[in-house]
Amino acid sequence: MTTKGTLAKNYFLKGYTCAQAVLCAFGNETGLDEKTALALSASFGGGMGRMRLVCGALSGAFIALGLLYGDYQPGDNDGKAAHYERVRTIGKEFEKRNGSMICAEILERTKIKAEVGGKPEERTEGYYSARKGCIDSIVSAADILEEYIQTHPLPTKEENP
Repeated sequence: MTTKGTLAKNYFLKGYTCAQAVLCAFGNETGLDEKTALALSASFGGGMGRMRLVCGALSGAFIALGLLYGDYQPGDNDGKAAHYERVRTIGKEFEKRNGSMICAEILERTKIKAEVGGKPEERTEGYYSARKGCIDSIVSAADILEEYIQTHPLPTKEENP
């Protein structure tokens, strides 16, 4: 587990959603204050508002990835293509490590019924012990992004004015 993986796990264990946990772990890199990061990623928990679609942890990583590397201008199809390739790289690695990019599938692999909609469960000790798959997904999303940043240095201001 990387430093960011540990940080993201700790955010989740404080009660934040999977998306919030991952995005907040990269606050120093993205320049987002915690309040903004929490609001920006609030809609993505539970696989996008408990629709159980794309895992919120991966969505949080994608938001951070866009903030860090997604600075291209309209008409810059090469820049857009390069960024989409980054997204696919992160997504494929997440799927490899977690068996899926889909919240419902990740939950069902750990024998949790993937209920769509409804009120989120109370965050209790039992909730967290049953959510090992979620915790693993959160840690891996943060680990993957941290590893990506280490091997793909962030653009400088001169490269992305």
